[in-house]
Amino acid sequence: MMFCRVKGILGWAAAAAVAITAFAMPQAAAAAGMGYAVVPTTTIYPGETVSGAQLQEVEVTNPNLKGDYAKSIRQVEGMISKRTLLPGRTISVSALREPYTVTRGSSTRLIFTLGAMTISAAGSPLEDGMTGQLIRVRNMDSGVIVSGTVLADGTIHVAAK
Repeated sequence: MMFCRVKGILGWAAAAAVAITAFAMPQAAAAAGMGYAVVPTTTIYPGETVSGAQLQEVEVTNPNLKGDYAKSIRQVEGMISKRTLLPGRTISVSALREPYTVTRGSSTRLIFTLGAMTISAAGSPLEDGMTGQLIRVRNMDSGVIVSGTVLADGTIHVAAK
């Protein structure tokens, strides 16, 4: 709390205006509709898939809350946690990632296209990859390591050098 000396009627009017503004701010922020934030109801550990049953939407009442927090359950459902998410704390979007389309060591199909010619071969990813990501893959037939882009169906499109 801060005290100050007020001189005259104009000083009292200014002090009253400051006090009214200070008390009206939280109500104005709530009336402005700060929106909603998603918080976990249980602890979610790194590597876990986030499900809708573990989440709840709460109204944001803190006007100082800034950043990239999740605003709807649809935004985070099905994502993978990169770090521990604690109950009652907002979920940062940067703490989540998309699930991997292909995983290291699994069997996948390599596709190389040049004009009308298409070559297909079996491959094994050397790293985990999400859709659209460039990863290294070992051709199971020849043993050669190539780079390719992961497609949504789990195949890898190999680029020409």
